[in-house]
Amino acid sequence: MEYSQRWQELFDLPPGQQGRARTVLASTDSGGPGGAGGGQGTLQHMKGPWSSASATASELRTNTEKSRTRLAPGHTGVTSGGAGLASAAALTAVLTSWEDRLTSVRDECDHLDGALLKVAKEMGETDLAVKDSLTPVRKSGETP
Repeated sequence: MEYSQRWQELFDLPPGQQGRARTVLASTDSGGPGGAGGGQGTLQHMKGPWSSASATASELRTNTEKSRTRLAPGHTGVTSGGAGLASAAALTAVLTSWEDRLTSVRDECDHLDGALLKVAKEMGETDLAVKDSLTPVRKSGETP
């Protein structure tokens, strides 16, 4: 298979290198397109995004439950006041449908909250374990 000129431009493949895979690590790149020209010497994972996503899921769970509990009082008296009307039965069906949907959203957010917190904790612990395992390794020229 031969790459077109456009693909060469997109992937920055030198002429004559069509069909060959090319991978360059950012830490070893000379600073060309897509590379930073040398690594920083650190690799870190931040648990902030996971914790933030967990907090958002928790907040959404709380707000969904508040909304769900406000539905029933708004439908109080519909069944007795609209006895015999087709709209009363339809409103009851709509209420049940929305309660079911909001319950599902609430439960999913509850699950996500716990799962995202678990990832944040595990990734933070993994970072510490990796850091501790690399402590004996020194950069070349570095004295203990």
